[in-house]
Amino acid sequence: MSQWTPICQVDDIPVLGSRRVARAQGLDVAVFRNDQDEVFALLDRCPHKGGPLSQGIVFGTHVACPLHNWTIGLCDGQASAPDEGCTPKFSVKVENGQVFLDATQLASHATDLERPIAGPKNRRPHAPPLRGSLPPEGADPAWGGPAPDRNTSKA
Repeated sequence: MSQWTPICQVDDIPVLGSRRVARAQGLDVAVFRNDQDEVFALLDRCPHKGGPLSQGIVFGTHVACPLHNWTIGLCDGQASAPDEGCTPKFSVKVENGQVFLDATQLASHATDLERPIAGPKNRRPHAPPLRGSLPPEGADPAWGGPAPDRNTSKA
């Protein structure tokens, strides 16, 4: 038997919008409401590059990821073809206008997942300048020495 955690009222979720539910461990859960007042809950992470689905556009029973416009099904968390991937879904119920999430899932479901960081993994924080680059005014020795003194006059 499931234990249910009250989250909010249905009216607290904007039509065609969402609310985020913070958890003690793991990523937030996004609770969505469509134009038919149906309520869905997914991990707030696109399976593509980890975009926050809670900031996406809801249409029908799908949400468009705000980063790269992947379409994710609200019923199952599946990406629509030709894209592939899935984000975890959470059980949700609505009673008398109150939205509930399964307490066990909130505490344990997908708590080990992290939001991916887009971009190269091995990016050097301070890469040297490209060959032929001019150092900025007053550059420090990291550019290969102090900037030339531009205020000297030739007599």
